[in-house]
Amino acid sequence: MFAVAAGASAALGCSVCGCSLSSDWAAQGYTTTPGLDASVRFEYFAQSDLRSGTNGVNRTAYAFPNDQEIQQRTLNRNTWLDLNYVVDSSWAISALVPWHDRFHTTVVAGDTDISTSRASGVGDVRLLARWQDVKPSGSFGLQFGLKLPTGRFDQNFSAGPQAGGPLDRGLQLGTGTTDVIAGVSWFARPATELGTFAQATLQQPLTARADFLPSTSLTLSGGVRWLNTSRFTPQLQLNLKTEGREHGAEADTPNSGGTLAYLSPGVTAEISTTSNAFVFVQLPVYQRVNGLQLEPKWLLSVGLRWRL
Repeated sequence: MFAVAAGASAALGCSVCGCSLSSDWAAQGYTTTPGLDASVRFEYFAQSDLRSGTNGVNRTAYAFPNDQEIQQRTLNRNTWLDLNYVVDSSWAISALVPWHDRFHTTVVAGDTDISTSRASGVGDVRLLARWQDVKPSGSFGLQFGLKLPTGRFDQNFSAGPQAGGPLDRGLQLGTGTTDVIAGVSWFARPATELGTFAQATLQQPLTARADFLPSTSLTLSGGVRWLNTSRFTPQLQLNLKTEGREHGAEADTPNSGGTLAYLSPGVTAEISTTSNAFVFVQLPVYQRVNGLQLEPKWLLSVGLRWRL
């Protein structure tokens, strides 16, 4: 997926792993009271586990120069601002603005030394509308909207043999494309001290841009929480994300796409009547990737939500 200057070896790498955690659930479900609420979520994960199929790969077994790229590490520190305006008990609109800080190292095919990149800035903004039907037995909701091409996709390598060459499109701040987002959700309380939820979200790019069409992705999440009388609410989620392959001249089709599943224990803490905080750790329980890709051994998400 890395395309470099003419005459140099092509640098190809995996897509960026994304957090599939349901922060709506961490905030105790969707708000129904009209007004504005906001949340800030920070996520940290280091992609250092080189994998192929369902197996780990020992990168030290590869000699350099090699006929394929051997990625080393991708460090991700992402901050998400979520603004949510509730029109009434049925309708709401939201804007999700990401800020990415990403450091990447790799050894490109034909090279013997590491090339590095560092990207930070606004990513692709998501604008969503939500409808929900709230009943005593539970809350059923539909979400729909767009991912906008607000993130840059023209970053170059900063050091190493590939310095000055374009970075992999899957590692840029944005994809450059407009994507349609559609989802369905269900929140319920089957027992006095037990809450459950399920969500499914599909993201589909509309058209390619600059010879790159990102993956179609489907995210499935479900979980339970213990509604005790304290200010702390333990929760457990199962998050699954499956992606198709990228396409286009700037895509790394053989080394993109796969299916990842995470078990995500966490806790929400009530700070006041209008605010709460949450922390989750995501642990991989199943990983299947196409080609050679980097994946994290764990992910950390912490956040704060408050009513304005």
